Amino acid sequence: MRIGFIGLGNMGAPMARNLVKAGHELFVFDLSAAAVQSLVEAGATAVESPAAAAAQRPEMIITMLPAAQHVKSVYLGEGGIVSALQVPTLLIDSSTIDTQSARDVASAVQAQGHSMLDAPVSGGTGGAAAGTLTFMVGGAQADFERALPVLQAMGKNIVHCGDAGTGQAAKVANNMLLGISMIATSEAMSLGVALGVDPKVLAGIINTASGRCWSSDTYNPFPGVMEGVPSSRGYTGGFGTDLMLKDLGLATEAARQVRQPVILGAAAQQLYQTFSAQGNGQLDFSAIIRMYGVQEG
Repeated sequence: MRIGFIGLGNMGAPMARNLVKAGHELFVFDLSAAAVQSLVEAGATAVESPAAAAAQRPEMIITMLPAAQHVKSVYLGEGGIVSALQVPTLLIDSSTIDTQSARDVASAVQAQGHSMLDAPVSGGTGGAAAGTLTFMVGGAQADFERALPVLQAMGKNIVHCGDAGTGQAAKVANNMLLGISMIATSEAMSLGVALGVDPKVLAGIINTASGRCWSSDTYNPFPGVMEGVPSSRGYTGGFGTDLMLKDLGLATEAARQVRQPVILGAAAQQLYQTFSAQGNGQLDFSAIIRMYGVQEG
């Protein structure tokens, strides 16, 4: 299949690479020349702009962009994707943005005769590289079924959540819970160790008892407890604090719009905002355990 792919960052690049491995013909664009060159070496074709990707008459275009303003600009702005499409095309946005923006862009795209899915992902950079991402997809059932084989080349769990915007709604709810659970795990691990329990022993108990959660058994924030996670390498790599702060901000704003209380979500947002303001925005979000006095070494 001929596919345009816009946005080759930490998530987009491995996703695009998996599409090339699956045999698709990719036309790629990113502001980073190095990122584009890496995909060209993997077998993709470089184009000079999002509009140039659209001009290749692709059957689908996938975007993975930083924020809502980028999504709106790339799709609907002057020289954007929609302006250059020559035939009805399925557009898939895997960025994490607010639900209303996703619905607004989808509505504008559909008014021009095209189809659109919001398909944010969960699984991190490791999942992107391994092709095991979870896709939360909003949009028409027929468009979802059309996109499914392509999404399966990048992910393991592909879920149709409902109409436009519901993929983003599911993503923001999931990541709010993740932020809360990482803080809770950090607090519990810090307390147990302060009371004299060995951190590995404590983690083993939590992970076989009622406190078990992903933040504890797969991504434990306490240094030295697990190998191959950011807490074992100075909280480098993984999912950045500022990215978690962005997602928590999306959650609290979405909650405000529908007058839904998110008491713990708001508290998590404030804690991550404080941590970021202290200069830790580029550290993995599990470094939030440092707010409890835990340091490596």
